[in-house]
Amino acid sequence: MTKTLVIAEKPSVAQDIVRALTPVAGKFDKHDDHFENDRYVVTSAVGHLVEIQAPEEFDVKRGKWSFAHLPVIPPYFDLKPVDKTKSRLNAVVKQAKRKDVTDLINACDAGREGELIFRLIEQYAGGSKPLGKPVKRLWLQSMTPQAIRDGFDALRTEQQMAGLASAARSRSEADWLVGINGTRAMTAFNSRDGGFFLTTVGRVQTPTLSLVVEREEKIRKFISRDYWEIHATFGAQAGEYPAKWFDPKWKKSEDVEARADRVWSAAEATAIANAVRGKQATVTEESKPTTQASPLLFDLTSLQREANGKFGFSAKTTLALAQSLYERHKALTYPRTDSRALPEDYVPVAKQTFEMLADSGMRHLAPHALTALNNNYVRPSKRIFDNSKVSDHFAIIPTLQAPSGLSEAEQKLYDLVVHRFMAVFFPSAEYTVTTRISTVAP
Repeated sequence: MTKTLVIAEKPSVAQDIVRALTPVAGKFDKHDDHFENDRYVVTSAVGHLVEIQAPEEFDVKRGKWSFAHLPVIPPYFDLKPVDKTKSRLNAVVKQAKRKDVTDLINACDAGREGELIFRLIEQYAGGSKPLGKPVKRLWLQSMTPQAIRDGFDALRTEQQMAGLASAARSRSEADWLVGINGTRAMTAFNSRDGGFFLTTVGRVQTPTLSLVVEREEKIRKFISRDYWEIHATFGAQAGEYPAKWFDPKWKKSEDVEARADRVWSAAEATAIANAVRGKQATVTEESKPTTQASPLLFDLTSLQREANGKFGFSAKTTLALAQSLYERHKALTYPRTDSRALPEDYVPVAKQTFEMLADSGMRHLAPHALTALNNNYVRPSKRIFDNSKVSDHFAIIPTLQAPSGLSEAEQKLYDLVVHRFMAVFFPSAEYTVTTRISTVAP
């Protein structure tokens, strides 16, 4: 009997796949490095198991790092196992080479890096010639059992993933080329007077370091300046109200710190205050109704920014929490996304998500979800559902699975995503902006 090999990116994901497939594909037997039943063999990597390198004959050893040996551009790349995970690589390759395994499913994370992890394993397993086994792609937006089963019912073809695979491979090779040539060039330059001064260069590392340095230089060059504001309290029939002085003739200038309400000397500020103290004011007032829509749904960057502002979470912490809510708790959709919209056919799922929140027993969320359902707030809107703004992944939203056993930090981040998800469907806030100008003649 022939079988299909499923390769996940992490052991925990392999276990989730097994649990999701068991009701429809039968019980799996657990082995040391894989799960197996009559239809599937499920195994996993642990991140990158293989990395690219220049072939030995084109490699330039460290003692010969000089401009004369640059640029290093090998005609092709060899693959080598990552030292720490050789045993895991051998286990995966062993399953891929089994004669009864006739086709493969790439179940690595749904993104460019996941695509690369699988493609390099497949290439390494084939050795000098390709494995020659058909490949299909499991593309998951959430890790709930039903989402996994739906993913297996809608596997993507190898041809559909060819573009992403090429992008992943070219990015990896470009990183290698930039890193090796930049590092050796800068090291040769800094070592030109003798010695060896390793100076690392990277596609991401170097421009990021440049941004940090530029910001640090601005901070060091900053010169603090004192300024004054004039505040007053006015009495009216309805009571007192506070006000702040501003110069109606002020215009923007080259001084980026200047403002209409700033005075740059204590004497001038005191003179203004003394000139109007105790005098009556002429008041003009203008009120305008205005609305404010909720911010868009979260992508990873906006979620990290919001979590930092509200809770002080670092970007790394927010990603780790979101990844845990996605993988472990199955409570959020795929977090590594740059989209802030949902697919246009996702309206029914959004309604089901509100129904889950309304029935979840989470008292701080359920009443708002119920309000949205009772008022039919969940309906098509280009601001929320727009295929043109969705690429590989859509915005981060709650799944149909209510979480339990969350840590305090996980609960905070989950609530943040749910609040944003619900808010985007509610009507815009309506309020009145009143501008009152009190003019005092000196």
